[in-house]
Amino acid sequence: MASVWDSVVGQGRAIQQLQHAAVSPVHAYLLVGTEGCGKEEASRAFAAMLLSGSDDPTERINEMAMRGAHPDVHEVRRDGASILKEQAEDIIKIASITPSEGSRKVIIVHEVNLMAPATAAKLLKTVEEPPSGVFFIMLAEQVDDSLATIASRCLTVHFGLLENADIEQALINSGIAPALANAAAQSSAGSMSRAKLLASDPQLAQRRDFFANIPRRIDGTGATVAAIVEQILALIDDAVEPLSNQHAQEVVDTEKTLALMGVKRGGKKMLEDRHKREIRRYRTDELRSGLTAIASIYRDELARNPNIHRPEAYITAINRLHEGMRRLSLNVNEAILLRDLIWSLPSPSADAALQFVLSENAE
Repeated sequence: MASVWDSVVGQGRAIQQLQHAAVSPVHAYLLVGTEGCGKEEASRAFAAMLLSGSDDPTERINEMAMRGAHPDVHEVRRDGASILKEQAEDIIKIASITPSEGSRKVIIVHEVNLMAPATAAKLLKTVEEPPSGVFFIMLAEQVDDSLATIASRCLTVHFGLLENADIEQALINSGIAPALANAAAQSSAGSMSRAKLLASDPQLAQRRDFFANIPRRIDGTGATVAAIVEQILALIDDAVEPLSNQHAQEVVDTEKTLALMGVKRGGKKMLEDRHKREIRRYRTDELRSGLTAIASIYRDELARNPNIHRPEAYITAINRLHEGMRRLSLNVNEAILLRDLIWSLPSPSADAALQFVLSENAE
């Protein structure tokens, strides 16, 4: 029998937890898992069950909730690089308004791990004691110290990385050729959304390969670091170009509409501001994804090679990369951040060469 949970690939344990929770729900939930693990789809399925009490996807309430059209399911996404204090005020206002239908309302807040500290502080009371019938579903990639206060007010459900076989089958079911589905699944790092992009965007795979190769290129010289940073920024510029073209067309269409209405500027400034936020978000997300690929190289090296000469340097590198990802939420200079970060990274190739020399001397 069909179910709203069919939209979630894998994640049987998390689904079972949420199904049980829907019977007697608490006020707030925190769904934790990496991007593309299925927590977004699960949040909508859970919201549908909270409103309808049923998992039947053909039921009107559930059908609307699953496609993001139900008036009592509100999804909040960051406008820029993080969720700001102004958005917290909007969330509090949404929570205070009586539901349009029935007696329940669900507020889904995406990427709360990127929430500014002031935002978390402002939301805390509302999340802890929401109005009757209001339920929060918070989504986060990980729980760190900045999210501890919010997490302590929620029931946490963890989502693991997806199995390659599950991803491959889901891609095939969506119409992707088996060979391409297999290749995308193998390179997906357990993320369904990444697999979909890899199956449709060959340039994305090239960008990931470029980032993954950076540790092997590091040779201790400033010239190499400068070249790598220049290439990263050029790749990000190329990745953003389609979005910039879309924005340009949107501006043209808006100007035509305003001209027909006899308005000189109207909402054009607001549109331009939104475009800037979207570009910043896109660049930030691309850079975060790239830094994640670099961190995975050091993590894999630690796991597979017990003879690393300086394992503490690899651990420090991973920590610095994750700190760099967090700093991207701030208004930082990308070139300076990347230069300082890459300059600090160790070279697996140099480490391997040193290990060879040490072995030779030992003999």
